[in-house]
Formats: sequence, C-alpha cells, structure tokens
Amino acid sequence: MKTLNIRWAHPIAIVAACSVLASCGLPQVGPNKRQIYAGSVQREGDAFIVSVNDRVTRATAVVPALGFSQSFINAGQIGSDTIRAGDVLGITAYENVDDSLLGTEGAPATLEEVLVDGDGFIFIPYAGRIKAAGNSPEAIRRIITGKLADQTPDPQVEVRRAAGDGSTVSLVGAVGGQGVYPIERPTRTLATMLARSGGITIQPEIAQITVIRGKARGKTWFEDLYKNPELDIALRGGDKILVEQDTRAFTALGATGSQARVPFETQNLSAIEAIAQVGGLLAASADPTGVFVLRNEPEEVAEQVLGRNDLTGAQRLVYVLNLTEPNGMFMARDFVIRDGDTLYVTEAPFTQWTKILSAVTGTAASASSITSLTSGG
Repeated sequence: MKTLNIRWAHPIAIVAACSVLASCGLPQVGPNKRQIYAGSVQREGDAFIVSVNDRVTRATAVVPALGFSQSFINAGQIGSDTIRAGDVLGITAYENVDDSLLGTEGAPATLEEVLVDGDGFIFIPYAGRIKAAGNSPEAIRRIITGKLADQTPDPQVEVRRAAGDGSTVSLVGAVGGQGVYPIERPTRTLATMLARSGGITIQPEIAQITVIRGKARGKTWFEDLYKNPELDIALRGGDKILVEQDTRAFTALGATGSQARVPFETQNLSAIEAIAQVGGLLAASADPTGVFVLRNEPEEVAEQVLGRNDLTGAQRLVYVLNLTEPNGMFMARDFVIRDGDTLYVTEAPFTQWTKILSAVTGTAASASSITSLTSGG
C-alpha cells in the first residue's frame, strides 16, 4: 500500500497544481503582449495599437511650446533716467552764500529720501511742488535750480535717483534670493535681474521662468533664455518673476528597474532615455519586444499617426517599441515621451513558464511531503 501511495503522489500533485493555476492564474506585473493586443480597436477594443517607425516618430514629436508674446519681446528697455511715480530721489543743494536759505552755514542742504507721489510730484522747500514723473534727474535738477535761483544766488543742485515702488520687480521660487529688486541700469532685463537675485537653485535643464505683467503672462525655459537673445526681455515696474521646476512626468510600470511616477530631467525626453532613467529593463524578466507607451493623443496627432480623417476627440493610442529589431534602438531614441505618458514593459514569455514550473514543483513537493508523512504514519 505504501508503494502505491508514493507512485501516485506526484501525478496527483501535478494535477492539483494545474487545477489551481487554471482556476486562480499566475501572478504577473501587468498585462502581457497578448492581453494588450486583445484590447485593440482591431479586435473590438478601445485603443489603437501602433508600431513605432520613422513616420510615427515625426508625427508625435510634439514638445511644449514656451516663449514670450510679441508684446513682451518688443517692449523696449526702460531708461534708467526716467522717473516714475513711486520712485525715491536724493537731492542736495549747495548755496554760495554765508547765510544759507536751505542748509546751515558752510554745509549743503540734503534731502535723502524724496518720494515721488502717486500723481508724479515732489515737494522741495522754497521750490514748491515740482513735476518729477516723466522727467530725468537732470531735468528735475534744472527745474529746482530755476526755482531756487530767484531766492538764493547761483544755487548748485544735485539730483540722484534711487529705486522705489514704481520701478521694482518681485522674484519668487527657485532663486538664490527671493524678494523685491529695483530696476536699475545693470538690471533692466530678465537675465540680468535673475543674476542679481543670485541665480537659479535648480537644474538649468528643467528650470522654467514665468513673467507676469498685469494680466499678461509669458514663460520660457531658462536654457532658452541664453540660447535666444530675444527672450531676454526688458522688465517693467511691477513685473512678477517666478522660477520653478518643470512639472512634467511619466509613469513607469512593468519589468523595469523601478515602478514610479518619474519627473522629466530634460526639456526633451526620448523613450530610450526614459527607460534608462528608471534603471533600464529587468534582465531576468523583461521582454524587449514588448515596450509600450500608452497615451491619450489629440485628435489631429492621432489622425496623422493613423492616416485617417474621421476621428473625433482625443484617442487612446498604444505605441509599440521592439528593441530587438535592427533599428529598434534608433526608434526608441527618436520617439518623444510626453507629459502623462505611461511606459510599460511586459514580461518575457519564459517568465510565465518559470512561474508555472515553480508553482507546479512547489505544489508537487508539498504533496510528496504530505504523502510521506501519511505513509510514515
């Protein structure tokens, strides 16, 4: 009886294991290639499966268009000598008399902080209310000199311009020093003002600069600011400058080095770079013929990719990359990853067979152990 039990133990275990696998299925990181293709439009699913080639890479090479409008680009630099409401002036008057009208004997009269009011005027003792906004410091000097000349002989007047509320910009975000900065002669453009604030504190490749001027808003890449001189726009009083990191990201799943939401590290990210960014394909389980990029594609792009003109609205597209083909790596290098994409790598077929064998042999071993215990009892 013991021999009979042992002889039938392994077949019974194998049948039992197969029954369990048939009813419960095997664990897997996600759908395999066959399951993905089963959900295609060609098989009455709701997603278009597209193999990546040169035509597809060209049609899908869409990157964020950042830049400033013509109103920003065409704005001329503010003359550093033009006074505006909110500016602060320093004024010194020298008199060629012993009995000084404004100062003390032998010393000039100095007004360190004279605020240009909201109407653009300043008040100077014995000179009265003077229009400052729209004039240069030199013009204001001549006006004050003319007003004082009627009351003191040969007055010598000096007018200095300091920055005030009317000629400042605010910088916030990833800069060396956040705060309010005056627009001065060396800092009348965006690049020089960023340098004045201590520069940016994030990687240049993913830094974006936003300028808010009233209700208008413009954005550019930090690197483009230095590659294209026309983007180094002139600043205006009241401008708000925001420096922030690129918020685009893709999701990596399946047989890759890591499964996570991954931020972009460069302006343009290719599929091959995205794979490298997550640690590459798992050598022990990944199927290099089953690299998929899942995306909701805008109608106009989807029509170019599919060669159709009867689509309505965004379409679900699944792009397939086969890294084992002669030009597979080139296709992956040229295919652009976009914000919100899902990069999914399927498991190789042998991985499932390994799981089946492991499950069967494990179940059979357990059954043998039980049989041995029973026989021994």
